[in-house]
Amino acid sequence: MKTAKALTLTYLTPVSFASLNGSDKEADNISSIKKIRVGKEDYPYVSSQAVRRALRNQLEVLGRTLSEGEASKIAKGAATTKQEPVNYIDDDLFGYMGTEEASEGKKGKATKRTSVVRVSPLVALNPYLGDLDFGTNYMGTKAGGDPNIFETEIHSGLYRGSILIELDRVGSGDGFDKDLNNKEKALRVKDLLDAIKNLWASGRQSRFLADISPKFVASAMLKTKNPIFLESIQVEGKKLNTGMIKETLKDYNKEVVASIIGLRQGFFEGTIEGSKSIGEAFDEMSKWVDEYYS
Repeated sequence: MKTAKALTLTYLTPVSFASLNGSDKEADNISSIKKIRVGKEDYPYVSSQAVRRALRNQLEVLGRTLSEGEASKIAKGAATTKQEPVNYIDDDLFGYMGTEEASEGKKGKATKRTSVVRVSPLVALNPYLGDLDFGTNYMGTKAGGDPNIFETEIHSGLYRGSILIELDRVGSGDGFDKDLNNKEKALRVKDLLDAIKNLWASGRQSRFLADISPKFVASAMLKTKNPIFLESIQVEGKKLNTGMIKETLKDYNKEVVASIIGLRQGFFEGTIEGSKSIGEAFDEMSKWVDEYYS
């Protein structure tokens, strides 16, 4: 494990009825979802910003204290975090950018930490078919009379996302005068894995409760930093393209230090030799992390 530089994983999650990530309104009474056009079809997606926010939220739910947002120290500057990666897991793993205004006898400066965790959007593998949920917001005659009619775009399908963790940069580099000890580095990565395993987005959940936690995961410890499964996990209906997964592992045999496939029984068709349950797969990844930082 010591030769590895990154841990990458690609995951699939089926969503039966959801409106996962809002976009700009296309009409006054329609709440749209984010979509990307491929050919003649539109495919819904959850932005990488939303996925990163969901991971931060889960880290907090799991007991980690997050770096609170602070106002910019210069006029018209963007708000940032406390920028203390030594003390806060999210500043360490997700990075930050801030600026300090020049003062008498002191130059202004910018502070930056590039994210250790690289995140792809969570993209649907099934196109948007134009489904809408019809709703009314009726507050009664005392509140103004007529009901307010609105519609929300909804989608049912399979979503795919990828995450890459630069293990050799956790707890070190920008923002650190001295590297964190290896025990804390391992704890931070394992907490992130727990957040991925329990991934849940808070947006639009009061009416469209959805589970976006992984039901399939392909993961590898790599000597290089390359999300090898990002475009190589394909599904036709409910059937996994197992041949593509096996070929990917074969093609990157020299770079792969260890790999694991995890899946929830009943969601997909197709067998992969040596595959584990989702829980077992994440437990195995945690063991990799302990061995890497030992």
